[in-house]
Amino acid sequence: MSQAVFCSFAAMAKKNKFYVVWEGLETGIYNSWTECQRQIKGYPNAKYKSFSSKAEAEDAFLGQYKDFTQKKASKGGKPSSPPPDANIVWDSISVDAACSGNPGVMEYQGVNTVTGDPIFHQKFALGTNNIGEFLAIVHALAMFQKQGKDTPIYTDSRIAMGWVKKKKAKTTLKHSPRTARLLELITRAESWLKTNTYSNEIMKWDTKNWGEIPADFGRK
Repeated sequence: MSQAVFCSFAAMAKKNKFYVVWEGLETGIYNSWTECQRQIKGYPNAKYKSFSSKAEAEDAFLGQYKDFTQKKASKGGKPSSPPPDANIVWDSISVDAACSGNPGVMEYQGVNTVTGDPIFHQKFALGTNNIGEFLAIVHALAMFQKQGKDTPIYTDSRIAMGWVKKKKAKTTLKHSPRTARLLELITRAESWLKTNTYSNEIMKWDTKNWGEIPADFGRK
């Protein structure tokens, strides 16, 4: 793990996305999130979605919003984006973690709250879900500090929010060759929180009313 883990995160390579707006100020297909956002921001119950190719977007635009925003139960059983009529701060990032066992193979990620597009992702040989949730928040905070942004961060973990507030991860994970990298990262995260300030609001995702957080790995 690079020494600059919590002060410089390499941006993930992103493919061009195409955005379909079925209901907004002006409907159509847009080739950037900025253009799409102009059509949906402030528009009640706007309906929109991103696609990986122009051909997919063109086909989708000829169809209906509901046909392209429902996932099968086998894929996690949740909408591909949060309900458009929910009281959500759309200009935000959502983070989440998943763990196969407790402890077990653990990974965390951050995504665009609206589109679900990936922003960062990390995976570890051994960890716990709470650790992943904690590190995901700190990863986002450090990334935004470097970018000079006060973008809000959504998490569905009150435990992780508490750890961030206290600047301490309460874990009993033992040191071993499989946990060495993760424990080092936890120490750096705690140190970052103690030596840095931030203005980003860390908000609790309302899973009960909004469904699973957009960063959810869909393994429930």
